[in-house]
Amino acid sequence: LNVTLIYSIAIEKGMRFAIREGGRTIGAGIITDIIK
Repeated sequence: LNVTLIYSIAIEKGMRFAIREGGRTIGAGIITDIIK
């Protein structure tokens, strides 16, 4: 899954993330690779 962020944030491989919409979690995962 490729994601384009609205705001720049500091992330590293192995960090966990959650995707939320309307106050509900609709997805979650772990960063496996960073594409520049």
